[in-house]
Amino acid sequence: MAKEIERKFLVASDGWREQADKGTQLRQAYVVTMDDRSVRVRIHGNKWARLTIKIGKSALVRNEYEYDVSMDDAQEMLTQAVGVVIEKRRFRVPHKGFTWEVDVYEGALKGLVVAEVEMKRETDLPALPEWLGREITGDRRYSNQSLATDGLVEEQA
Repeated sequence: MAKEIERKFLVASDGWREQADKGTQLRQAYVVTMDDRSVRVRIHGNKWARLTIKIGKSALVRNEYEYDVSMDDAQEMLTQAVGVVIEKRRFRVPHKGFTWEVDVYEGALKGLVVAEVEMKRETDLPALPEWLGREITGDRRYSNQSLATDGLVEEQA
C-alpha cells in the first residue's frame, strides 16, 4: 500500500510557467465518494487511464491504491460520475529538489489554479516557490472530490 503525503496551495501568479513542462490533459470522475474514502477514474491525455482508491481522513496523509484500467472502461466510468467530470491540465514544475504539480482547471472550474507537492515523509519541508498563494492543505472545499460534487464554494467573509 502506498501513502499519499502532500501539501496543496492556491497559485498566486504565473511565475511557475517558465519552469513547467508542456502539461498533460486530465479528465477525472469520482464513482464513489464518502467522507473518508473515494474511488476515482482518471484519463491521462486520452492515452491511458487509472483507477485510484483513497482512504483516510488526515489532511496530509492518506492510503492510496492505484490500478491501470482500459480506456474503454475509463470512458464508461466517466459517464457514471458522481457530480461533474473534472477537466484540467497538469503541469510538472521542478523546484529545489521537489516536483510541484500545477493544475489549471477548465470547464465548470475554469479560473482555479492549484499547486501540490508530494512528499516522501510527513517531516519533509519543501521550499515554497514565490508563485504560491495561501496553503489549502486539508481545506475540503479544494479537494477534487468536493470540487466534483459541490463545485467551487467561495469563502464566507
